[in-house]
Amino acid sequence: MNDLALRLNGIQKSYRRGTAAEVQVLRGIDLEIPKGQVTALVAPSGAGKSTLLHIAGLLDTPDQGSVSIAGQDMQGRSDRKRTAVRRQDVGFVYQFHHLLPEFSALENVVLPQLANGASAQAARARALDLLSQVGLKDRADHRPAALSGGEQQRVAFCRALANSPSLLLADEPTGNLDPETSDRVFASLMDLARQTGLAALVATHNLDLAARMDRVIHLENGILS
Repeated sequence: MNDLALRLNGIQKSYRRGTAAEVQVLRGIDLEIPKGQVTALVAPSGAGKSTLLHIAGLLDTPDQGSVSIAGQDMQGRSDRKRTAVRRQDVGFVYQFHHLLPEFSALENVVLPQLANGASAQAARARALDLLSQVGLKDRADHRPAALSGGEQQRVAFCRALANSPSLLLADEPTGNLDPETSDRVFASLMDLARQTGLAALVATHNLDLAARMDRVIHLENGILS
């Protein structure tokens, strides 16, 4: 049984904007994250952390190197297969929650499960369980506009975990929250990871939060340390 949620091997990525010279963003990234480990990714702005997260989450492809998710090597896989693995095995959370405003908190967590083939009854039960775990059961029927920023972000975490992924990728998930709310949202993430064996790669500028994770890695000049 493979105990790695994510393996990156020799990841390189460059971009060219217009007539400007090619810029190498990632220079041979090697990274392994086992199941159950929450890893902080700390990097200065423009260092390529979002690019790294997009490649790890199969939203982008490297120029060189390979990505394995939950033991599945994605090199050379079809777009259909990559989409299926991304939907089932990867959850995403961004700095802004991106909840669907016309749906309730419960419905926002139900919808990705329905898209993945779950029954309406099973999806609702799973959504209520997740919302209960982050203290939002009594807010399940509220639309995002009726929730605080911290509540919205906790719903976003629940949505990301709705299909029981192996890996959570989070890009500055508490970046637009005040310190107290940030701590509460982060505590919810850690509790969920501990309860489910979830692996997570969390990009953050908050060094205090990073220090509370299982491991801290730094990205600078396209290299991890």
